[in-house]
Amino acid sequence: MRIHKLRIRLAAAAIVAAALCSLPAHATSKEIIELQTQVQQLLDMVQRLQSTLDTRLGVVQHLAEQTADDANRITSTVNALQQKINTQNDAGNGKLDTLSGQVQSLNDSVDELKSRIAKLDKTVQDMQTQLQSLQTPPPGAVPTSLTPGAAAPEQAAPGSAPGAVPMPAVPAANAAPPLQATFQAALRDYNAAHYDVATSEFQDVIHYYPLDDLAGSAEFYLGDIAYRQLKFSDAVKDFNAVLESFPGSPRAPAAQLRKGFALLQMKDKREAGIHELRLLIQRHPQSPEAAQARAKLAGLGARSAPAH
Repeated sequence: MRIHKLRIRLAAAAIVAAALCSLPAHATSKEIIELQTQVQQLLDMVQRLQSTLDTRLGVVQHLAEQTADDANRITSTVNALQQKINTQNDAGNGKLDTLSGQVQSLNDSVDELKSRIAKLDKTVQDMQTQLQSLQTPPPGAVPTSLTPGAAAPEQAAPGSAPGAVPMPAVPAANAAPPLQATFQAALRDYNAAHYDVATSEFQDVIHYYPLDDLAGSAEFYLGDIAYRQLKFSDAVKDFNAVLESFPGSPRAPAAQLRKGFALLQMKDKREAGIHELRLLIQRHPQSPEAAQARAKLAGLGARSAPAH
């Protein structure tokens, strides 16, 4: 506003000066000379003020440019720092997810080991009970001696010739069926969809050979038969037997996959089924069963790993 007023005064002074210059020489007086002097001083002041304003305006403009550059640099630095923090957070979250999965897998392995030890203890106790029952003579058995120093009379077999030497009685043995033949027969009946016969044969394998690896395969096939017959609760029990007693079995990944599928088929067991499929992916990430588990979780709209 002040500069505008000065410019108006300058223009007026210029007009007055032009008018004075156009006057004849004889009309010049002392007042006119003083007025010209004042006009000239005013022009000089305006020029100095204009120069000062231009200089200060240049300084202000330079400062504004520097401030803008500093702001841009600060913004770039903040963005880079924010990106670095986000990257570190993502890496930290990934490591945390991996660590959580490893801890969960370790806990599950410990639980499986405890269950297997408990089952082994029960098997040993059952074997001890059977051994004691075999060693204890049944009621009514003929004692080896009747009186001290007297031998028990021996009886000849019916129809034997007089004077023939009687044969000692041989206790009947609880003979177990051959393992491989029984398992292969059960497998043939399973493939032929003779599920009742196959179930009985697989149960024989588990009963007579509970510690053999084929017992783990028999448990798996029993679970698969139950799954095919829509007996999902029984299938889960059989698959649990594979995972608890035979965690190192080649059938373990398939058993855990089928267990997850069976849980998903049961009412109010969706979260348990999803949890089982995630455990499978953590334990056997490169297995074909893990790929099927990922596809199933994607179809359910669930993540392959729990969110943190």
